[in-house]
Amino acid sequence: MTAPAHPTSPAQRAIALAQETLEIEASAVLDLKARIGANFAKAVDMVLAIRGRVVIMGMGKSGHVGRKMAATLASTGTPALFVHPAEASHGDLGMITAHDLVLAISNSGESQEMAVLLPVLKRLGAPLIAMTGNAQSTMARHADLWLDSAVAKEACPLNLAPTASTIAQMALGDALAVALLDARGFRAEDFARSHPGGALGRKLLTHVSDVMRSGDAVPRVAPGASFSDLMREMSAKGLGAAAVVDGEGQILGIFTDGDLRRLVEQGKDLRSSRAADVMHRTPKTIGLHALAVDAADLMEAHRITSVLVLDAQGHLCGAVSSNDLMRAKVI
Repeated sequence: MTAPAHPTSPAQRAIALAQETLEIEASAVLDLKARIGANFAKAVDMVLAIRGRVVIMGMGKSGHVGRKMAATLASTGTPALFVHPAEASHGDLGMITAHDLVLAISNSGESQEMAVLLPVLKRLGAPLIAMTGNAQSTMARHADLWLDSAVAKEACPLNLAPTASTIAQMALGDALAVALLDARGFRAEDFARSHPGGALGRKLLTHVSDVMRSGDAVPRVAPGASFSDLMREMSAKGLGAAAVVDGEGQILGIFTDGDLRRLVEQGKDLRSSRAADVMHRTPKTIGLHALAVDAADLMEAHRITSVLVLDAQGHLCGAVSSNDLMRAKVI
């Protein structure tokens, strides 16, 4: 630890206590590693076996940890909810069924609010996992399975405020969520479905068809179109490019703002040119049902700002630009 051994100012004392807190809490989490064993594996199997949800319960700071734990489980493929033990005694117990599994959290394992519920939960038939720091506690003795979340000491200088113990509980809950995620074969696409409003959700759920321009909004000309018509179409549609297509909608090529700059730099007389004369014959294209993020990757890889979109038959059906992807918050 880099702080002075004997802090001489309030600032030094604050820094020393902060560093000591982090050391104690990091140690509490690392100490859990040696205690992850058969009971943890059984807990994973118990959760996988239930037909209902994981119901997490806890009082005080353990309750706050429980809410976070329920949210993490639910977002990673394990249906879960938090039920407050005190509210459970006044009607919310009806939220729990025999098909559920109860995960009760308490550092001491002697929470009075939980103790009142233990006989009721037994009669209900819902399996009970106790996450506590005391194997001999009331909660641990009544549980079907005990998960050891004990810590050597709290980070609080008085060794009273739940600090290291709640960090250990949260870490153990995350470990359980990750093990369950893996056991269920949970994928990034599954995570995105439960986070449709987040950045990952947009990347993994948004398809090219959701953001592309279509119909008359797609600039296109026939191969025999004059250069003036080609430029008018590009200007009118605002894509910075125009597709050159045959009568059946098959793509023959593309002409872009970049192509125009290169021809001007070469001193070409474009007035008598036709679209087929100036088009680039190998345009970058993407499928209608591809992910929008794949279109973004294609643009980045080839340093272009738009791609043409093809349907299953290979016909031009749309176009998507980097601006379209930015508006959709894909990039």
